[in-house]
Amino acid sequence: MSEQSYDFDLVVIGGGSGGLACAKRSAQNGKKVAVIERARLGGTCVNVGCVPKKIMFLTSTMAEQMKHDATQYGFEQPNVRLNYPLLKKRRDAYIVKLNGIYERGLNNAGVGKIIGDATFAGAHTLSVTNDGNTQSVTADKILIAVGGRPNMTPIPGIEHCISSDGFFEMEELPTKAVVVGAGYIAVELAGVLNGLGVDTHLVVRKHKALRTFDEDISDFLDSEMVRQGITIHRNTGGLSKVVKQDDGKMSTYMVAEDKESISDADIVLYATGRLPNTETLNLDKVGVKLVEGKTYIKADDFQNTTAESIYALGDVCGKVELTPMAIAAGRRLSDRIFLDKADSRTSYELVPTVVFSHPTIGTIGLTESEAIDKYGKDNLKVYKSKFPNLYYGIFQMESEDKPKTLMKLVCAGKEELVVGLHICGMSADEMLQGFGVAMKMGATKADFDSSIAIHPTGSEELVTMGVWGTSSQETGAKVSPLMGSSPPEPTI
Repeated sequence: MSEQSYDFDLVVIGGGSGGLACAKRSAQNGKKVAVIERARLGGTCVNVGCVPKKIMFLTSTMAEQMKHDATQYGFEQPNVRLNYPLLKKRRDAYIVKLNGIYERGLNNAGVGKIIGDATFAGAHTLSVTNDGNTQSVTADKILIAVGGRPNMTPIPGIEHCISSDGFFEMEELPTKAVVVGAGYIAVELAGVLNGLGVDTHLVVRKHKALRTFDEDISDFLDSEMVRQGITIHRNTGGLSKVVKQDDGKMSTYMVAEDKESISDADIVLYATGRLPNTETLNLDKVGVKLVEGKTYIKADDFQNTTAESIYALGDVCGKVELTPMAIAAGRRLSDRIFLDKADSRTSYELVPTVVFSHPTIGTIGLTESEAIDKYGKDNLKVYKSKFPNLYYGIFQMESEDKPKTLMKLVCAGKEELVVGLHICGMSADEMLQGFGVAMKMGATKADFDSSIAIHPTGSEELVTMGVWGTSSQETGAKVSPLMGSSPPEPTI
């Protein structure tokens, strides 16, 4: 700590996963720490993001299995009806339970909690307001981890629309829904609604959703969404306005057509990205700069901002906006600033990412086009496989009509280093983690081939792809697994 006396060694603004991880780690490192939060602990992920979204994804998946798949396995068609209010009650109760777990975790770690809105009054001083009362809090170091919020495009009638936050406030399922957006939140919520029997329309500005994903994957998901019954409105330029009808339903107008294109919608859900919560922090006062042309905080890979002793991580930085990424960054930041581990930082490369679409997407590393730009097309070898999962084996339909899984490996160099892995299909979310470990350790195609397949599973396709044994017999492992080698042994 500096010679000057402060209330705390570290104050974290924001009680989301990344901020809490840094706070608890710093307390474990023997420092006096406090977290300032104006709402419920856990941030976006716990309250209006990953956790309730996954519950809704599972609900929708169950509905599809009971309504469509069960009869294929010989079960008589069940009378399936969702008690949505009961689902919402149980989902919300689970979130409250998680809030309590986070609260106890802070208390057990010895981290203080200050309720209110924080703004910078000086380089080491925060002004915290709650219910009209203001207090001053000082700290040797300050971490900004305030997260973000849904971006609601200011068009006429936007007040009639809901955001992804509002999705979790719905008291009943709509009959007809319009989802606006082309990112992962839009396709996830559109998939949930469609799976629960809602007439779902997805409005995208250009030709398809998830355009930054590998082209084969985004094309495959696009065709699957259409096959499942989602109506996709393409090349619209977005919505120009939303009009509330006399009966309370909504009509939407497209920029490209400038005419009514979808009417009688119960909800219009905007999922057109997120914005960082930086406006009220008074960053100019302390010299914290923003990314040029944006409202994200400018931070390097060590989470340093442009102001000494002030750091930032998570969604407020706009770089890999994933909860586990923020947690990793928070823990490593604490070790660097309090344990003098100068090189302690997290890597923003090879980050496993899952989209809970229908079907799910799992991806890590470079897309094929990114790999071409980085290594050159002649230095790549791409493996692809599309197949129906055994789950659909006994379905009474033609093979070409059965839902498929698409898998893709992008390999680079003479050793065929796996630089990109992409899956769209059943259980992609659950099979990706282990392959993420392998890629972080430098796995080659030969390393994949050397792993014995688990049969019958979908994941075995990733270690049997292509003509087996024809890849360059080079390993990225510290101890080679090739040619029947013995497994590594620990140093005793």
